[in-house]
Amino acid sequence: MKYLQKMILGCVIIGLMTACASSNGSNRDEKINNELMTEAMLPKDFLAESDGGIDTATFAAGCFWCIEAQFLELAGVEEVTPGYIGGHTKNPTYKQVLTGKTGHAESINVIYHSDSISFDELLEAFFIAHDPTQLNRQGNDVGTQYRSAIFYHNLHQKERIEYYMNELTEQQVYSKPIVTEVSPFTVFYEAEDYHKNYYALNPSNPYCQRVIQPKLEKFKKIFADKLKK
Repeated sequence: MKYLQKMILGCVIIGLMTACASSNGSNRDEKINNELMTEAMLPKDFLAESDGGIDTATFAAGCFWCIEAQFLELAGVEEVTPGYIGGHTKNPTYKQVLTGKTGHAESINVIYHSDSISFDELLEAFFIAHDPTQLNRQGNDVGTQYRSAIFYHNLHQKERIEYYMNELTEQQVYSKPIVTEVSPFTVFYEAEDYHKNYYALNPSNPYCQRVIQPKLEKFKKIFADKLKK
């Protein structure tokens, strides 16, 4: 516990993290002050040992266009797939999920090389990429489909998630309670093809230029030493 306390005390406050806008054009321009958790401040035995293989992590953090673009920049991340998880409707469509009636959250499935990037580092990116204190919303996008959530694939991931969240809460890193949902991975439904790699394929889209690009640039500066070459 003392290791994470040292880490939090040495955090760099992140400002002006604009949240992602929804598909209807609303802007998430709310300023978010997150705490940057740096691996360099941790002892070597803090991070989970890597088996050098391929692993999977699943996150929900508001609009999946934004978080997809951010995680694709990280070295060790092989693939990021946007989709829907956590609901009761089988094979949901984007329009159905937008109603909030399916129970699903917009999310991403991250395939990564555990010898290049650890689950702990992905958690770091997750908490930087959005505001985990907003319940069923991110900025101006409101609804359970935009909730903050992590869907763990094994007990090890569950333990790491709970450890981080408990410590961040005890150290009062955020002025409000963390409301991130922690649930077991169930069924992940891939989003329609036009959602995949949306930012890269739609660079001239005003939404991409106005919202995703500034947020992505801030993310890249924070993780400058962990980006793909």
